[in-house]
Amino acid sequence: MAPIQPAQDSRAIELARRVLHIEAAAVSALADRVGSEFAQAVDLIRKRNGRVIVTGIGKSGHIARKLAATLASTGTPAYFVHAAEAAHGDLGMITPEDVVIALSNSGSSEEVLTIVPLVKRQGARLISMTGNPDSQLAREADVHLDAAVSEEACPLNLAPTASTTAALALGDALAVALLDARGFGTEDFARSHPGGALGRRLLTHVGDVMRDKASVPAIAPDAPLTQALLAMTTGGMGMTAIVDAAGHPVGIFTDGDLRRALEKGCDVRSTRLSAVMTASPRTIGPDALAIDAVEMMERLRISQLLVVDTAGVLVGALTTHDLMLAKVI
Repeated sequence: MAPIQPAQDSRAIELARRVLHIEAAAVSALADRVGSEFAQAVDLIRKRNGRVIVTGIGKSGHIARKLAATLASTGTPAYFVHAAEAAHGDLGMITPEDVVIALSNSGSSEEVLTIVPLVKRQGARLISMTGNPDSQLAREADVHLDAAVSEEACPLNLAPTASTTAALALGDALAVALLDARGFGTEDFARSHPGGALGRRLLTHVGDVMRDKASVPAIAPDAPLTQALLAMTTGGMGMTAIVDAAGHPVGIFTDGDLRRALEKGCDVRSTRLSAVMTASPRTIGPDALAIDAVEMMERLRISQLLVVDTAGVLVGALTTHDLMLAKVI
């Protein structure tokens, strides 16, 4: 293959910039046209007891599918129905309490127009999103959202480019407005994304990832340092908890404490833990969010954290390694 000439490079860069400028202008122009009909669309969806069905065909169908996914993930039950499939049985999924959002840049897509009277006969309400406010689809809708663009980014002004970007952005605006109107918060988002990083961060509690009491080495403060070293080795956590007779943590002894003790020249065989432990260790409850444990450990620059119940009794411990395995960090 012949190497690309500099002139060709310049042409590609010029076209890329032109496309981005045109699509950015198309989205920007939408802001000036958002008004009462947009608010009506939000209100219509909020007041219905059913779901939102988003439909379209071709490139508009792809945008419709994405809009349905965005709505569903932000608190508005929604799904995508292909316009052509709707006329062959999928209309049976639409109920009288639903709202149908139909996307068509021209507003004259035959497959979409075919199902409009059937949607209305079902008793569902119709929101259209088109690039032609005078189109048949726009006229038939209960609410019309204007997604018109002055030109496509395609040099031939034919391929759906700026128009699909505009519809995508307007759909996102609708989803966000509904999210806000419903009071949909961070925890709600996490519940609908349990498999994602945010879900793990907001739904995982310390009790879900900690090592339980039976797995945590714990000894008395008057125990010799040699006993602590043995406990640390068998525990595999790089630490041992120091607890009183009632099981309350009074200290923690870590690898770092051991290094500091050795640097001071302590006698491993005669030294008692109370002399070299870190007293009043930081603790956290099992019901706290794991991400709060991460924040505490990062702020204090520690790698282990003791877990206590409401009475202050040791019930477990966790390390940064445990949090990494749980993919909280």
